[in-house]
Amino acid sequence: MIVMTEGKIQVLEKIFTGVSTTIYRGYDDRIQKPVIVKVLNSIYPSLQEIARLRYEYGIIQNLDCQGIVKPYGIERNEHGLALVLEDFGGQSLKQILTDRSISLIECLRIASAIADIFDRLHAIPILHKDINPANIIINPITGEVKIADFGIASHLSLENPSICHLNLLEGTPAYISPEQTGRMNRSIDYRTDFYSLGATLYEMLTGKLPFESSDLNELVHCHLAKSPIPPHQLNREIPETISSIVMKLMAKKAEDRYQSSAGLKFDLEICLEQLQTTGITDEFTLGQRDRSNQLQIPQKLYGREREVQTLLDAFERVSQGDVELVLVSGYSGIGKTSVVNEVHKPIIKARGYFLAGKFEQLKRNVPYAAFVEAFGNLIRHLLTESSQVLTLWKEKLLNALEGNGQIIIDLIPEVELIIGEQSKVALLQPSEAQNRFNRALQKFISVFTQPEHPLVLFLDDLQWADLASLQLLQTLIAAIANIY
Repeated sequence: MIVMTEGKIQVLEKIFTGVSTTIYRGYDDRIQKPVIVKVLNSIYPSLQEIARLRYEYGIIQNLDCQGIVKPYGIERNEHGLALVLEDFGGQSLKQILTDRSISLIECLRIASAIADIFDRLHAIPILHKDINPANIIINPITGEVKIADFGIASHLSLENPSICHLNLLEGTPAYISPEQTGRMNRSIDYRTDFYSLGATLYEMLTGKLPFESSDLNELVHCHLAKSPIPPHQLNREIPETISSIVMKLMAKKAEDRYQSSAGLKFDLEICLEQLQTTGITDEFTLGQRDRSNQLQIPQKLYGREREVQTLLDAFERVSQGDVELVLVSGYSGIGKTSVVNEVHKPIIKARGYFLAGKFEQLKRNVPYAAFVEAFGNLIRHLLTESSQVLTLWKEKLLNALEGNGQIIIDLIPEVELIIGEQSKVALLQPSEAQNRFNRALQKFISVFTQPEHPLVLFLDDLQWADLASLQLLQTLIAAIANIY
């Protein structure tokens, strides 16, 4: 028995250990009730870890919504914090699936209960963004279903995801929606939870994940571009109608999914009623009662098919080892950036890098600003990799830079965190120093422009570029083209 928070809470049993938190079952002497305690794993947690636990508590603290695991409070625990939650005798769906298989009727009841919870959550509005079996809690005796873990939930009706390294994706990769990866050029809304529920229901029915891969690049590409095998083709006992509901939930475009929780629940309950009365489900048209109570403007780009295809064709050639410069022109606000962002999906397929930097009108006196922004972000993304991967990047960079690493560090300070401290370079005449700088930067960029991981560099607002950046761009294109 472990006593926490100065004896106020007795922690009796460890339930689950995650990447950053551990879940315990305990008893709170103050309220005389059993509780669930969520504790940070690190003995000395970072400010980010503490802030995330506080954020989760803040989201659900005053949330009057049936179907969520309610909080009792947040307590100090040694050097960190502990989130104290209600214990209604539940067990995670993940643990249930590990222990036993569940019946078709039980699957439908659980999915219908979650649709009910979604209806209340999304009306607030709150997007959960991490629906998966570990966060669905079920009381095995009463059948009560609740949703837990609001650590990355959003109190917004719409959210624009930013491109980040795959290791920094918000959500659980096996269940994440295409738009939540940040690589689909689409905003996130409540329908992202429908996709994750579809992936969860897929696993409940088939015993398998929709996409199985230990490679994050491949897994994200599957979510973006591949359709899973329909459940009824994996298990003939699954009715085709129920299989179609799952596939509709997991549609790549949010517009093709269910548009309301009520519409989803209606279809699930028809299947449930038919199974309970006749033992089979008849085919019927899905979405008959699926009417969204929100005005949803499709996020698809219209009238830009030719321009998008031009970019995709250019990237395809670059993936084969070519080097190209593409200029996208037009008036401000007509969607140039949106057109460029359409190349995200093929970049994932080719395991490439997409870097973006922006020139500012009021910063034209700062040379290479957009290049520094773009490659600084790349280096920060690389720093999230494992120590083994970082060692490989260190070797590649040191071999390419040939003793001129300090030149790159002076431009992009984050590089020092990978290659370590470098010796100072000798002083040269201005023209010679410029040539050395150009050569060092060419070598640095060439490390990331390889056939196995092509590079797309998007320089926004090129009209505000400084002269040094324009000259560097010309030099880079000529030099990298000669390499291949």
